[in-house]
Amino acid sequence: MSTTRQLKNHNLAEITVPGLKIEKRPARTPDGKTVAGLSNYWIWLDNPGQYNSYTTDMVKGIILAFRAASNSRDVNCVVFTAVGDKAFCSGGNTKEYAEYYAGHPQEYRQYMRLFNDMVSAILACDKPVICRVNGMRIGGGQELGLACDFSVAQDLARFGQAGPKHGSAPIGGATDFLPPVIGADRAMVACVMCEPFSAHKAHQWGMLADVVPALKIDGKFVPNPLVETQRITDDYGRIVYGDFKTGDAAKQAKALLAKGTVDLSLLDAKVEEMCAKLLLTFPECTIKTIEELRKPKLEAWNRNKENHRAWLALNMVTEGRSGFTAFNEGDKDDREIDFVLLRQKLAAGQAWVGPLHDEIQPKNKRKP
Repeated sequence: MSTTRQLKNHNLAEITVPGLKIEKRPARTPDGKTVAGLSNYWIWLDNPGQYNSYTTDMVKGIILAFRAASNSRDVNCVVFTAVGDKAFCSGGNTKEYAEYYAGHPQEYRQYMRLFNDMVSAILACDKPVICRVNGMRIGGGQELGLACDFSVAQDLARFGQAGPKHGSAPIGGATDFLPPVIGADRAMVACVMCEPFSAHKAHQWGMLADVVPALKIDGKFVPNPLVETQRITDDYGRIVYGDFKTGDAAKQAKALLAKGTVDLSLLDAKVEEMCAKLLLTFPECTIKTIEELRKPKLEAWNRNKENHRAWLALNMVTEGRSGFTAFNEGDKDDREIDFVLLRQKLAAGQAWVGPLHDEIQPKNKRKP
C-alpha cells in the first residue's frame, strides 16, 4: 500500500493574465544559501507603459495570485512588486476608467467588488506580504501597498493619494489604513491635499520598514538628491527631514539626478534579507502574529468597504466621470478639471445633467 499522500489543489483557477507575472524564486538563508524545496512567491505588476496601473483583468489576476500564494505549501513569503524603476503602481487604469466605466455606475459597482476582493486577498494572505516599492506608489497603488505587511522602498519613489484631484475619494484603503499607520492629521493631509511625499518621509512616518538608495553616480550610490536626507530645521524650528527641496536647490538636484543611473540592487538585497529573516521563524506563529497586527486595518476595511463601493459607483456619474475623463484626455501638463469653475457652477445651482461636464474639462486635449 502506498504511503504517498495525494495533495489537493485548493486554487480557484490558473493565472494567465496580461499585465501580471508570477515567479517563484528559491528561498535563501541569511548567508545566501539556496534552500531546497522552499520558495518566495513574487507577484509582478507588468504594465510599465501605464505606470503599472491595474486593469480589470489584472485585478482578477492579483486575487488569484494571492490565493495561490496562500495555498502554496512551499512558499515562505510573498513579494508584491512591479516591473521597471518608475512605478510600483499608480492605481486603477485611468484609460479604462475614462473610456469604459465613466458614466456607468452599475459597471463600476461590479468592478469595485473585484477591487475590494483584491485588497481583502492581500489582507487575508496566509503568508507574510512584502511590498517591494520599485517606484512611485500613488493612489490605488498606495492603497495596495498599505494592505501589505511590510514595505521596503527605493528612495527615488514618491508616495501619495490622488482621489480629490482626479474625481474620486481615497476609500480603497487609504482612509482606513493611513490613520492607524501614520496618525490622523498626517492621514488627513495625505488624503485630502494629494501632495506627494518622499520615501524618506514615508519611512520617517512609519509607513516603510526600510528605504535604500537607488541612484548611482560615478559608480557610487547616493541618496535621492531631490530630498532633504539629513535632519535639518526650518525657520520655525521644525525638523523637515524627508521634504522635497525647492528653488535653486531643487534645480541643482534635478541636474545631479540627470547624471546618474537607477540601480535597484540594494532594494533587491534588502527584500531578500527580509525574506531570509522570515524563513527563520515558526510559520504558524509568524502568520498568527501578522494576523493580529493586521486587525486595525482589517477591521476598518471590513466595516467600510461595501459603503465605499456603493459611493464610488454612483460617483462615476458625476465627479468620477469628469475627473477621469480630464486625466485621460488632457495633455501631460493639464490633466485636471477647472475646480473653481465647477464650484461656481454648483454654487449657482447648475446640475450635472447637462453641459457642466464638458465645460470644466481641460482646454488642451492630449495628442493621439
